Amino acid sequence: MVSPGGSAGPLRLVCFELRAQELALPIADVRETLPIPPITRVFLTPACLAGVFSLRGDIVPVIDLAALLGLPATAAGADSKVVVVDCAAGVAGIVVDRLCDLRTVEPPLEPPPANLAGEVASLLAGVVATPTGSVRVLDARAVLTAPPLAALARTDVEGRTP
Repeated sequence: MVSPGGSAGPLRLVCFELRAQELALPIADVRETLPIPPITRVFLTPACLAGVFSLRGDIVPVIDLAALLGLPATAAGADSKVVVVDCAAGVAGIVVDRLCDLRTVEPPLEPPPANLAGEVASLLAGVVATPTGSVRVLDARAVLTAPPLAALARTDVEGRTP
């Protein structure tokens, strides 16, 4: 069983939908959620990088989580949002199909299912069962430092990823 951050108390989650699957991020890693802003594509970047946008003067990369998970690229709809993540690995926006709700769950989380591809399982902190079905809880640091996005992660003074 997995307990993100080693916290003994309840885990608060920002839940969202991506391709009819419910996923979540710990609220501690979410700075804010926004309607889809104008996104500028960046030449010669991985397919999972949708582009960048300006957030109050800061340039923020936008991750297409569907593409990172090996699914077709996200086509933004009326309900689509950007979840801005701020963790030790950096700041980035993640495009989601729609926001669901905030949930509080009791840790520990169950580990990712064994039948998931390794590159997908490595992005999850775990899974939690809820009355509406299972929710896959993402590890924000793992998403921002996934191999195709490693260059976006903050580095410390010696050039190592924190």
